Amino acid sequence: MSAYSGAVMGSLHQTFCTKNPGLCSKVFTTNEHRVSFSRRCRVSSVKGSLVTGTPSSSASTQDTVTGENVNSFVDYPLEDADPELHTLIQKEKQRQFNCLELIASENFTSRAVMEASGSCLTNKYSEGLPGKRYYGGNEYIDQVETLCQKRALQAFHLDESKWGVNVQPLSGSPANFEVYTALLNPHDRIMGLDLPHGGHLSHGFMTPKRRVSGTSIFFESMPYRLDESTGYVDYDMLEKSAVLFRPKLIIAGASAYPRDFDYPCMRKIADSVGAFLMMDMAHISGLVAASVVADPFEYCDVVTTTTHKSLRGPRGGMIFYKKDPVLGVDLGTAINNAVFPGLQGGPHNHTIGALAVCLHHAQSPEFKTYQSQVISNCKALASRLVELGYKLVSGGSDNHLVLVDVRPLGIDGARVEKILDISSITLNKNSVPGDKSALVPGGIRIGTPAMTTRGLKEKDFRMVADFIHDGVQIALTAKARAPGAKLKDFIDFVESSDFPLTNATSELRRRVEALTNQFPIPGV
Repeated sequence: MSAYSGAVMGSLHQTFCTKNPGLCSKVFTTNEHRVSFSRRCRVSSVKGSLVTGTPSSSASTQDTVTGENVNSFVDYPLEDADPELHTLIQKEKQRQFNCLELIASENFTSRAVMEASGSCLTNKYSEGLPGKRYYGGNEYIDQVETLCQKRALQAFHLDESKWGVNVQPLSGSPANFEVYTALLNPHDRIMGLDLPHGGHLSHGFMTPKRRVSGTSIFFESMPYRLDESTGYVDYDMLEKSAVLFRPKLIIAGASAYPRDFDYPCMRKIADSVGAFLMMDMAHISGLVAASVVADPFEYCDVVTTTTHKSLRGPRGGMIFYKKDPVLGVDLGTAINNAVFPGLQGGPHNHTIGALAVCLHHAQSPEFKTYQSQVISNCKALASRLVELGYKLVSGGSDNHLVLVDVRPLGIDGARVEKILDISSITLNKNSVPGDKSALVPGGIRIGTPAMTTRGLKEKDFRMVADFIHDGVQIALTAKARAPGAKLKDFIDFVESSDFPLTNATSELRRRVEALTNQFPIPGV
């Protein structure tokens, strides 16, 4: 770490301690690249602490006869209450600080979101919607959830007279299944993008031998796919399949598709077969809020999302729905009933509070600047990978991720992922069109939101592409020297104490961490 970066981190620590004397976390690096996240200042103050109240507080009652304290306990901080778990969390923080986090579905959330998520809101049970709770004592919880709903509509530029939102889903897959439960009967037909072509498990994935997703167990699923020659969704084939299959629901959205969806075309297809049109914008919700990609709300009946990816919120989900009936269905009533009591009990109020914080930030000019940078960084990464000779699915990206087909190099995504992982580069193996195995797929998926949050710019992501390229070369050499052809043989070889390429991976890791250690992590 440079002296300049160290001075900046020291200044940030001093400023935070001054403003937050009761919750001072020291975020800095030393020459050994170690990070301390747990030092607490001696000065403490109960006032203003939303998370833990008085450090090491006690609670007791006094026997009215003997005067002795009974049922007393000390509210220890985590470091004292559970040193083992505290140590593991510290190690994970260190890993996050050192690593290039390139998993497209991950991000670093803010301190404010973490404070709300770790607040007393976690203590309250509140089954039902605001004003219609099963339990008492929810006057402030109602205000929290109503505020979150209001901010959700504002963040996505929606007219509250035309759109409603449920902010209680626990995550993206539950949100999707709640929509299916609301709009479909068992064994109704759905169409979603096939998993090997960039789709998501919850959109109905199945194989010839197994119904993998719960969605495919309860509903009849038929996938649509990419045109393998272009890497774009084959809308002509989607239309022909829909006319024959007659789905009741068509799902847009993906987990590894680097392009925008053609919403007008999908709306036309859905209308032609009498289907609902749903968009799962989990990956790109932050980009949608910032208006830097196409807007699904103009054409879709229902829009679902997770909240922890490009949106940079807590780990939760949301369902947006048109208020006017669609195909004779009152979407709001059906969806709200599917969430509770259909599939969930009490909502996670601490997550809803944290989501409200996130959605407030999503309306700021800084957030739009950030999302624009996410896309610029992704284009810089894609451009450099192409220069290095890599084949990208669809040839580039419109959003936050690139999907790299490494099969032409004679390697697979699983082996590349392993080498990069031990080199402090975290990304994931991923299926590409034409793959036969999800465990040993032919591609790797790379996303830019997390490291953009930490402050990397275009020139840094060109360097990231070079790091990935060096890792691929090590993986190719390791594959050639491995004692067997199976993935297990490769993994055992790489993890052995006498792995001959240890110096190469160590040197790559040193170069990676020289870059990452220059950039702080928000929130920790």
